[in-house]
Amino acid sequence: MKIAIIIIRSLLGLLFTVFGLNGFLHFIAMPPPQGFAAQFFGALYLSHYLIAIFAFQTIAGLLLLANRFVPLALAILAPILVNIALFHATMAPHGAGPAVIAGALWAVLFYRYRGAFAGLFAAQTAL
Repeated sequence: MKIAIIIIRSLLGLLFTVFGLNGFLHFIAMPPPQGFAAQFFGALYLSHYLIAIFAFQTIAGLLLLANRFVPLALAILAPILVNIALFHATMAPHGAGPAVIAGALWAVLFYRYRGAFAGLFAAQTAL
């Protein structure tokens, strides 16, 4: 199981490192979005919000590849994956395959590191 976790962590780290860097360096050609997706990306681009998204993807991906601060990387990627899933569910369902794969890889790693997140799921905390 340990080798499987290393492979899953490496794949998820590579996925987000490559696509995060692609946001800055544009080495993977992507077809332009259509309809509402084009309007959505236009707003993200004009507001420079995409810079933060790509930076967080790159940082989290590198943390996963380096096997350092893995729970932090998973916490960074959680809202990004939610937004990717919602984007594909509402605006571009035809490209949801990689989003589903990334979500599944994230879920396996989250399960493996669930102990680091135990405090988040406590009904009451002692102050």
